[in-house]
Amino acid sequence: MNLRAIQRNIPFLATVIVCLLLYFIAAMSYDGFASLRVLVNFFGDNSFLGVVALGLTFVILSGGIDLSVGAVIGLASVFLALALEKWNLHAALAIPIVLLVGALFGAAMGALIQCFALPPFLVTLGGMFFARGLAYLLSLESLPITKYLDAISSRIRIPLGEVIELPATAIIFLVTLTIAFVVAHFTRFGRNVYAIGGNEQSAVLMGLPVARTKIGVYALSGFCSALAGIVYCLYTQSGNPNAGMGLELDAIAAVVIGGTLLSGGVGYVAGTVVGVLIFGIIQTAIVFQGTLNSWWTKIVIGVLLLAFILLQKIIQAKKFKTATTFQTAK
Repeated sequence: MNLRAIQRNIPFLATVIVCLLLYFIAAMSYDGFASLRVLVNFFGDNSFLGVVALGLTFVILSGGIDLSVGAVIGLASVFLALALEKWNLHAALAIPIVLLVGALFGAAMGALIQCFALPPFLVTLGGMFFARGLAYLLSLESLPITKYLDAISSRIRIPLGEVIELPATAIIFLVTLTIAFVVAHFTRFGRNVYAIGGNEQSAVLMGLPVARTKIGVYALSGFCSALAGIVYCLYTQSGNPNAGMGLELDAIAAVVIGGTLLSGGVGYVAGTVVGVLIFGIIQTAIVFQGTLNSWWTKIVIGVLLLAFILLQKIIQAKKFKTATTFQTAK
């Protein structure tokens, strides 16, 4: 492995070390923390954050940003609740419609960004307000879901012992992770995303389908956000217009802490999952501790986020210095 590859992997390796260190400290501090049940809960309780973060990873890898993901969760959850309870649609029809709406919403934002050269931050900020407003227009309060979802949750489970099962929410998260990993690292679309994030002008000169790929990553992010809304409904058995409030910031933090550069082109899907697990470890440790306020999670994540951004900045500065030295030597 050459020096450049080592530098590129430093953020990911740092994330893994931090995750293992936090888990080891919590396991040594609290009885029962290292149990299989707690490990399963890491994936089940943070499943909708994980699904959103996986979709957002592709956007950030391409050099973009998506601030609408949390609002789309709220919209998708309310839409699904109304479809099942008020409009009497079967889950086999309602769920694909929700996923399609999410993908089309993301694709529309991607098209605006690409066709009109608009800043992704502002376009997705507008998308966030639009989706959240539409969710409140559909319902101002939480809507309980009594049809289909309970049956889905009870049937989609994997036994891991006599009393422990992997819930449907965790299974969806792990399946999404597997698909995202394959797409990112073993498909032409994934390679195009990395190329565009590394240098969009070079990608254009190489003849890569830049426009189609950029629209595709936002469509993928919208799809994952809608899927996260469905996971939220499975988790809470309800649809809520407030669902996902502020989750876009948690998802961005998980992606960045996972080693993906905000400038694009460098990062791993696996790193994002480790970033989500760090969230889970900190939240669970606070619950085990019993006396700390839950807002300590935000404080610790904020410190970690700043540390990883600083690490990225140092790596980029060293990379620029190395490239300049090489060109001067030539």
